[in-house]
Parts: sequence; structure tokens; C-alpha cells
Amino acid sequence: MTPSLVPVGPDYGFSLYVHWPYCARICPYCDFNVYAAKNRETGSLLDAICADLRSQRARLPAHPPLHSIFFGGGTPSLLSAAAMARIIGEAEALFGLDASCEISLEANPNDVSAASLRAWSAAGVNRVSLGIQALCDTALTFLGRDHDAKTARQAAEAVAKVFDNFSLDLIYARPGQSLSDWRSELSEVLSLQPPHLSLYELTIASATPFGRQVSRGEWAPADDERQADLYELTQKLCQEAGLPAYEVSNHARTPAFRSVHNQTYWSSGDWIGVGPGAHGRLSLAQGRVATTTHRRPADYIRAPKGEDTPLSDLDVARELVVMALRSSQGLELQRLRALHADIANPGLASEWNEQGLLELTARKLTLTQTGWLLADHISAHLSP
Repeated sequence: MTPSLVPVGPDYGFSLYVHWPYCARICPYCDFNVYAAKNRETGSLLDAICADLRSQRARLPAHPPLHSIFFGGGTPSLLSAAAMARIIGEAEALFGLDASCEISLEANPNDVSAASLRAWSAAGVNRVSLGIQALCDTALTFLGRDHDAKTARQAAEAVAKVFDNFSLDLIYARPGQSLSDWRSELSEVLSLQPPHLSLYELTIASATPFGRQVSRGEWAPADDERQADLYELTQKLCQEAGLPAYEVSNHARTPAFRSVHNQTYWSSGDWIGVGPGAHGRLSLAQGRVATTTHRRPADYIRAPKGEDTPLSDLDVARELVVMALRSSQGLELQRLRALHADIANPGLASEWNEQGLLELTARKLTLTQTGWLLADHISAHLSP
């Protein structure tokens, strides 16, 4: 370890997150900052996002070119290709784009067509994250999606014809989902030959329609044992298909297809967050800050630049532990010590090492796939 080590910041990735908050339909499980898209005038919001970007440039003079741009939401595939190109062009003019800059677009299957795919590519998008969520019509109806399984398959096949780099995103551990059901569904997904998969267990947030339904006892989520069984089956099938996990919920065919953008988060790099309700982390002259913008689009349009919350070394160290342990890259302990911190409960860490939940050396701490089942629990006990 050297005293001059910079433990977090743009050396570990510099990215831009663009939050487009509008959706054609709001899904009952969604806990993001989203709004119905009907009859929305979006030009003012696009202007505000570009103004927000310009305001960020002045305070980030030493940052390198952007390594990634991610259009998330909401449903950013509702944006016109011209709007995407404008944001990408603004970001390039202000910050520059790394030669291999990953530019990702979250897309819904209903927005995919041969024409839209060509337009997205021409705008500068080079990676599509396709939210198929399930390949079962009953499940898609339950999840409140506005597409069916046939449309999802066709969209995945169409994306693969235009983009070499794409992800298929699914939700599993749905109520009543059996191991055999998931085996069949995931096997079909794998047959589509995606280079990347994001596979998330259904999470129930209290403020969502699903949260209210569960609180009323209308249905129950999968229990911990079923979730663990489904998770282990997921790892097995993906590993056998050549898409090993490189993070708790993410799988890639080769390292080249790992999400550059998400690795900025997991590595505690810097990212600018623009759009209503967007969050960011930035290393400024006065220290590291968490950034947040106004959640309501009208408020954001009036005042695009959000607020900074200063982060102490302890705040940064705790985030570093939580995020790094999600990834197969693990936690470099010298980065933690450069923040004047260390893992808590080293005896417990040694015990979990012996149990096969993590691998601990003098240099590094990494969770095993079994340990990922308890990632939140382990992080909470080892965080300084």
C-alpha cells in the first residue's frame, strides 16, 4: 500500500447516468422515480438535462473522458433517437468520450423494431438492455408488463441482429414459481444466445402496488428457501451455458461483455446523474459528494442542478464495502485502509472464510457465489 493511493473516484470509472422518468405503463413492482408518459411535453425536460450537464462540466475539470453513458428510467426507449443523439453529443462536447465508451439504452420490447434499432445505433447507442422480464405470458400479466412472451422473443432476436453487445433483463423468484418452471424459462432465455444477462429476484417495496397487495395478504412473495434454491439453479444453468456470474445478479459470456457502466458503481468510480431523481457520486476539490436532483419533472425543469451531500471517509468506506462485495472483483483492502478504515469483525470474516462464504487474503476480500446469497448480511457485519 502507498500513502498516495486514491481509494475512489474517476480512476475507477467515470460515467454518466441519464434518467428518463416516463413510462407507457407503470409496473406494480417498480420503486423507481417514474411517471405516466401520456400527453407529456418532453422538450423542456430534454433542455433541462442538457443544462444540467453543462453545469457539471465547470466543477469537473480534471476528469477523464466518459467511460460509459447509461439511459435508464422509466422507459428511455420512448425517447426519440434525435433526443438521444442530442444528449450524447452534449456529453461528448463537454467531457469527451473514451474510445471504447459504452453507451447503453434500457428498452422495452414494444419499442423494438428494425427501424428503431437502426436509429438508436445511428444516434450513438452501442449496447441495449432489453427488459423482457419473463418469457411466460401469465408471469408478464402478473408483472404488469405491456408485452407478451412472443414479442419479447422477437425483440431479443431483432436486437441481436443489430447490436453485438446487449443484455436481456428478467425477474424471477415470482410467487408460485417452481424450480422446473424457472429451469424451462431460463433455458429458453439462454437459447437466445445473449452475451449478457441481468437476472433479478422479485423485490417487494412497500410503497408500490405489489407492496400494498402483500401487506393486505393478497399474495405472498417466495420465501427465503425458495429464493435460495432458485438462485442456485440460476448460477448452475448460466455457468453451464457459458455465462458465469460476475456480480450478484449479472452474467456475461466474456469479460468484454460485462457492463462497463455498472462496474463504475461497484468499483466506487465517479458518475454524473442527470434527469429527475437521478443520483450521482463525484470527487470534487473539496471531497467526495453524493448528488441528487429534484424528483418531480416540473421541479427539475425549473432547477436542473441538484444538491450535494458531503461524504465523510467513513461514509465512502461503507459504500465501498457494500458495492465491492457485490462483484467478483471483490474488495481491495488497501483502498479501504486509504480511507482510514478496515473491515469490522475480522474474526467473523475468518469464520465465514472457513465456511466457504468468502475468500479472505491479506490483500483482498471476495464473496463466493454461496456468499452472494447473503451479500447484504455479510456487508452489514463487515462494514466499518
